[in-house]
Amino acid sequence: MLEVFTVKFEAGRTSSDFVSRAVHLRVGDRCIVSTGRGVELGLVLNGRRVENLDLGESKVHKVLRKATERDLYLYEKKKDREVSAYQLCKKLIKARKLPMKLSEVEHVFDGSRIIFYFTANRRVDFRDLVKTLAGQLRTRIEMRQVGARDEARLIGGQGCCGLGQNCSAKFLKELKSVSVRAAKDQGLSVNPSRLSGMCGRLKCCLNYELGSCETGPCGRT
Repeated sequence: MLEVFTVKFEAGRTSSDFVSRAVHLRVGDRCIVSTGRGVELGLVLNGRRVENLDLGESKVHKVLRKATERDLYLYEKKKDREVSAYQLCKKLIKARKLPMKLSEVEHVFDGSRIIFYFTANRRVDFRDLVKTLAGQLRTRIEMRQVGARDEARLIGGQGCCGLGQNCSAKFLKELKSVSVRAAKDQGLSVNPSRLSGMCGRLKCCLNYELGSCETGPCGRT
């Protein structure tokens, strides 16, 4: 009997399903899984038993094991390396006067790569920056340009409703575009200062509330 576990990763990343044949987990357990990016650590949200599943599918990834104390220790060390890499990259960006804003840094758990997320208003030639980062950090470097909504998802924070983290960082799996019509259809006045979220764009909850009529996921209008 196979089990499928839904595993959540860091803020800004959606949860995914992973197959387990012999690793037994409970909700709330930390586990080590194999992903398309490498070996990573995640949190189990739920699990279910399945009878038929095609393990030959390329998108099916597996649970490798329950996280050990050493895995959790290495995870904390990874967070420290992310802070150091962030500070280094910001320093190099400033020294090169590159027209880009560093948003977040993610060090993949197995150490195979470091991903730098940034925003920019135009195309940026960061080849020299990548070369320098790779030389100093001695691992594969990836630069990913993101939009304002994705940046807000990565950073998180407190929404105007008073709840910790914004909806995009907490539960939304897909960030869809939001139009002024979503506000008008709900009878809201088009006031940018009230309808804009942390990212400076129209709030994602306008779409959510348009579908559920009156209240958002937090139960507030």
